[in-house]
Amino acid sequence: MAGIERGRDQVREFFAARAAGWERRFPDDTPVFTAAVGELALRPGGRALDAGCGTGRAVPLLREAVGPDGTVVGLDLTPEMLREAVALGRRAYGALVEADSVRLPLATGAFDAVLASGLVHHLPDPAAGLRELARVTRPGGRLAMFHPRGRAALAARHGNELRDDDVRAQPQLGRLLGATGWELLLLDDSDDRYLALAVRRP
Repeated sequence: MAGIERGRDQVREFFAARAAGWERRFPDDTPVFTAAVGELALRPGGRALDAGCGTGRAVPLLREAVGPDGTVVGLDLTPEMLREAVALGRRAYGALVEADSVRLPLATGAFDAVLASGLVHHLPDPAAGLRELARVTRPGGRLAMFHPRGRAALAARHGNELRDDDVRAQPQLGRLLGATGWELLLLDDSDDRYLALAVRRP
């Protein structure tokens, strides 16, 4: 438990230091976020969760998908990221909540779809996080694990090599999702994006 708490603190510190001006460093990412939101197949009146929402870039896109009668919640562990989201006007599109993705203050089955952008590989316990996301998603609902860069492109940017034990890699990802209430539908790990699309099993 102490290791998990320490990992959580490290993630919070990492993003807190980078929150101000985050989106200015990645100005061209909105089209791939838009495509990822489209994969969730949300309908007007639907209920969408952006888990690990950061500065809330996807929150207006989710609002557009569910319309004025839908529900959009952006949730993040890092208060500095949420303050940046507020400064960017994202509160006008959905609720912004400070919370841990492995202890969600949300009702069981509350959402039709979850976007988890750049989230799961930062969790100290990815299985616990995916299990909790499954809890708050209705049966048949969708999960999009997303990043605007594929794993190889992201590793090259940081001078790292791809690791076989990465939770985002096949076959680890399929096993992890299967053990936490999900079924993997699609995995696209190209240079242009990382997208793992899963459905909540009954």
